[in-house]
Amino acid sequence: MRRAVRFILAGALIAVPALSQAQQQQRPAPQQQAAPQQAAPKPYRPVTVSQAPPVNDPGLQAFRNQLGDIAKRKDRAALAKLVVAKDFFWIGEGGDKADKKRPGIDSLARAVGLAAKDGSGWDVLAGYAAEPTAMAVPDRKDTYCAPAEPVFDAKQLENLAKATGTEEVDWGYPIQPGLEVRAAAQLNAPVIEKLGMHFVRVIEDDGPEPPPGQMPMLKVAAPSGKVGYVPADALSPLGGDQICYAKDATGWKITGFFGGAE
Repeated sequence: MRRAVRFILAGALIAVPALSQAQQQQRPAPQQQAAPQQAAPKPYRPVTVSQAPPVNDPGLQAFRNQLGDIAKRKDRAALAKLVVAKDFFWIGEGGDKADKKRPGIDSLARAVGLAAKDGSGWDVLAGYAAEPTAMAVPDRKDTYCAPAEPVFDAKQLENLAKATGTEEVDWGYPIQPGLEVRAAAQLNAPVIEKLGMHFVRVIEDDGPEPPPGQMPMLKVAAPSGKVGYVPADALSPLGGDQICYAKDATGWKITGFFGGAE
């Protein structure tokens, strides 16, 4: 199983916390040759990270509850009423990919993959609805995107990456403290270490894909230098997708998306 660039968040949310718009628009280009070999794992000094606080806005929370109910019912007509009809933006690789000649719901549907036969696109949308955080977008007035970026010292993470011969995209952080690192890619394997709220190195893994229906496991290096495995839904990466909201005279609306499936 190859290293996951996007980790799977709890609640079937395949989007992830983001750093900045510039970082969000950066997507890995197709590689024409083998990637450089990763540096061997070694002990490192943990860099503390924490989740952003929830947004304290009853109106937005009510809107998200409505969005979550619609996602469970897979009701596209009802969803369309929550999306701006005009000026929807979809910022991905190469700029704004939204079709300005079509209603906003069409671009949102493409961005999250609502047409997927397995319903995964609706699961993604439900995950966004359950996300309690959001962050203001500096160059888009009154626009808030979720999830919000985590709280950490960017310089410390930069120094950590340099000290370990890695890139910042090689690091993720636990959804909650006490994450157990297993000796093998199995949920019942012995626990070799427990993680706090700090960045954790994710390592390339060429092992077999998990059986259908089983949560993928990520290969990680703990601060002690020990190598083990954690469930993919227990670790968040940096620089992921976001759904965006804004409030008009009629209430909250979905106004855009950063990242996406296409």
